[in-house]
Amino acid sequence: MFNFKQWLVLVVCSLAILKAEGLLVNITFVRNAVAKGAVCLDGSPPAYHIDRGSGTGINSWLIQLEGGGWCHNVTNCISRMHTKLGSSKKMVENLAFSAILSNKEQRNPDFYNWNRVKVRYCDGSSFTGDVKTVNPATNLHFRGARVWLAVMQELLAKGMRNAENAVLSGCSAGGLASLMHCDSFRALLPMGTNVKCLSDAGFFLNTRDVSGAQYIKSYFNDVVTLHGSAKNLPRSCTSRLNPAMCFFPQYVARQIRTPVFVLNAAYDSWQIKNILAPRAADPEGKWQSCQLDIKNCQRSQLKVMQDFRLEFLSAVIGLGRSASRGMFIDSCYTHCQTETQTSWFWQDSPILNRTTIAKAVGDWVYDRNLFQKIDCPYPCNPTCHHRVFTPQDAPPI
Repeated sequence: MFNFKQWLVLVVCSLAILKAEGLLVNITFVRNAVAKGAVCLDGSPPAYHIDRGSGTGINSWLIQLEGGGWCHNVTNCISRMHTKLGSSKKMVENLAFSAILSNKEQRNPDFYNWNRVKVRYCDGSSFTGDVKTVNPATNLHFRGARVWLAVMQELLAKGMRNAENAVLSGCSAGGLASLMHCDSFRALLPMGTNVKCLSDAGFFLNTRDVSGAQYIKSYFNDVVTLHGSAKNLPRSCTSRLNPAMCFFPQYVARQIRTPVFVLNAAYDSWQIKNILAPRAADPEGKWQSCQLDIKNCQRSQLKVMQDFRLEFLSAVIGLGRSASRGMFIDSCYTHCQTETQTSWFWQDSPILNRTTIAKAVGDWVYDRNLFQKIDCPYPCNPTCHHRVFTPQDAPPI
């Protein structure tokens, strides 16, 4: 029998091996984008990483939009522009491709030989912003929508215009972007292309925090206002609602005409930390221990989280029935499940209806089977990989 220390060493070594075996892919800068004003927060060119497809996947494309929260005021954005989330000057030259981006068939059976692209995120608005003027005092550029178009145009020129299959995916803020840009992505491609969109941990819920305040609604309103996002959000939503509301998928996804797959944890750890119990609503830190490890949650806190789950499910189910919308809603305390090998496709990956996330998504993309499953409440699923954080793990916003 392993003791805890031996088990921990085994887990760390396994994860290290996984990371080491990830394919390293060089960065590509979209240098001609600068002339179009399509730049990161600091004015540097946008960037992406691409690994070319081969064999049966040579004309299939998987676009993964990077996540990383948003910036909602000048101070926040100035801090961000000095990091990889605001400047391509701070990005690593080589990025490890694993999980949904892996080139190993045994780890990514349906997409391993596709053209796989990681689009870096450096605008802080889920690729929606476009403010023409630049304040010389801050040098902040709010140009996310231009970045989106510049990168897509370059990929089209590199062969994506001949795509037989194309999937726009993303995690967190990238998962939100994959929904908001879903139909415009489809419009860029030929009529005969099989186009689908996958949102991983991007279904952010419009709800009140534990203090009763509408923290996330106010936050998104600040993002939309600062970045000038309104004109780049889906018209099907902004024609009916305040543009800030159109940052919430529950008001956008129903009108998306392109097939969509919603992958989300019902107890999304980012949302529990930043929407349900943000620091502003928990000044005494009563939720901190619970947020670090769901096993530390008190009964009253679990009740609040169970209510959050029900509200989340109501929003997802409220999208209505669709013969093309896939769904994998597990009861894990985690965030983003397409970007880590152990949650995407591994021996002990999370399972719903005897199905891994990779198989559910692959079956949906290839029209083998329409997966639409919602997990039972926590702690019913023993296959979950619940995230455990340290106090130093700062939230992305």
